[in-house]
Amino acid sequence: MEKNEHATGHYMNMALKYLSLRTRSIYEIRIFLEKKGAEDSISRKIIDSLVEKNYLNEHDFAQLWVESRAHHNPKSKFALGYELKNKGIDPSITDNILDQYDDQNLAMSAVKTRIKAWKNLDAENLKKKMMNFLRYRGFNYEVCLSVFRHFDELKKEKWGE
Repeated sequence: MEKNEHATGHYMNMALKYLSLRTRSIYEIRIFLEKKGAEDSISRKIIDSLVEKNYLNEHDFAQLWVESRAHHNPKSKFALGYELKNKGIDPSITDNILDQYDDQNLAMSAVKTRIKAWKNLDAENLKKKMMNFLRYRGFNYEVCLSVFRHFDELKKEKWGE
């Protein structure tokens, strides 16, 4: 029994160190422990303990993940939902969090980081660059076109094209 407790303590320390780098989902911790060789019963025990101590919280993790992505690397709600699904987050949690966001605003945020680099492009090349940039991030055609039209109008107003 003492050997099992020692193993649990060892894997708990590994999990805590892994969690200290950034917040994680339960799925990520489970996979991490599995790769480190922890038995399934030990992994469940550690995860239960981490959840009980609120070191693991699926809703908080998903909220922080989406906030970070929306600020630093905006993608569509669909793409964000896909990322969260891959991290093992329950779809009801994902839907609840993503309801707070709008694809139009996320697309605008994504383009604002690149628009200065594109300021010298003609309308045709600007449209191509912007549409590809946004489509790659999971935005649908209507949102891409709307954002392009918005920035094209701004460009015309500002530089008189």
